[in-house]
Amino acid sequence: MTQGSTEDRPRVVLGVSGGIAAYKACEVLRGLTESGHRVRVAPTEAALQFVGAATFEALSGQPVETGVFSDVHEVPHVRLGQEADLVLVVPATADLMARAANGQADDLLTSTLLTARCPVLMVPAMHTEMWEHPATQRNISTLRGDGVVVAESDTGRLTGADTGKGRLPDPAEIVDLARLLLAAGNALPRDLEGRRVVISAGGTREPLDPVRYLGNRSSGRQGYALARVAAHRGAEVTLVAGHTAELVTPAGVRLIRTGTAEEMRSVMLTESDGADAVVMAAAVADFKVSAQAGYKIKKSDSGPEPVALAKNPDILSELVEARAAGKLSASLIAGFAAETGDPSSSPLEYGRDKLARKGCDLLVVNAVGEGRAFEVEDNAGWLLGDDGTETTIPHGSKSLLASTLWDAVNRRLAHQ
Repeated sequence: MTQGSTEDRPRVVLGVSGGIAAYKACEVLRGLTESGHRVRVAPTEAALQFVGAATFEALSGQPVETGVFSDVHEVPHVRLGQEADLVLVVPATADLMARAANGQADDLLTSTLLTARCPVLMVPAMHTEMWEHPATQRNISTLRGDGVVVAESDTGRLTGADTGKGRLPDPAEIVDLARLLLAAGNALPRDLEGRRVVISAGGTREPLDPVRYLGNRSSGRQGYALARVAAHRGAEVTLVAGHTAELVTPAGVRLIRTGTAEEMRSVMLTESDGADAVVMAAAVADFKVSAQAGYKIKKSDSGPEPVALAKNPDILSELVEARAAGKLSASLIAGFAAETGDPSSSPLEYGRDKLARKGCDLLVVNAVGEGRAFEVEDNAGWLLGDDGTETTIPHGSKSLLASTLWDAVNRRLAHQ
């Protein structure tokens, strides 16, 4: 991408504390610099036992110090926090969070955390026993009470042969959260704690024969962004995924994989019962093959035989109908509509019509085509409510759109 002047680029302080996951901070640093951010790394002394200062300096193009007595005339322990647009700590160890929660300022990083008036994002990484210890949980609660965004830790392989809660989320996920906070500093409140949400994502695949299938261009990124943001806002999240181009499961999210529209329908009807919010973001195929061939269809000089199609279930409509009939307990149901528009109507007009037909509570309308919505990182559109409200969603990251939707969902749930 083309970068502006140094002064125009968002300023990020990347704090790195002393855990084995410190090496992943290099990937986060690379992701931030390549997306146009000016990054100053502030490691602890312990972090430099895992990754040397030269590596951070080479990747950031900025000097690296750990103490407060270098370049004293520039007062770095105050200036870095004052001038930052975001302070990001990757990894945030149990020790670092304990010191930060108690307001200690015995090195450059903890001093920066005290002087920062911008969003602060800490991404924990530690062994499960340390994560679950009451002292760590108290410190996390204190930090969140002070306005710090403490991300959800992931579950997976730790050091050695250990596996469990406390793993650092994928570096790409961390970069995405950082970009979200830079775009909207209040985008990750803990306002969905105690809520259970179910989200569908990706495209379904309808087999023609053992080799071929009918599908669509959906990558699943928007559904995954919805799940990621909801989890970091405190929700219990179930993600029902079709084909999702091998996306990494967001931290703190329960994933259920499906293939066809019928498979997704069955899982969504089961998982949505009792949910506080259900969001159908998947691109469900409208049609399936009436009779799947049991063998690979061969080429012939006369051309292929016609393929008869049948309609797939309308999962969003079925969810709404099941709720109305008392067969499904779900507080709020939201859907997505990908529209292109035509000479007779605009995407927004088609979206209004679809909201009325589907009967859901909220509908996100995306104008698709020409590099929009599908297979890209960003999105835009409109958020329509069954109460007549319409909100324009400006062009931005898919996580920013997700945050806008969860804001609306939380407002609705708060008044039920």
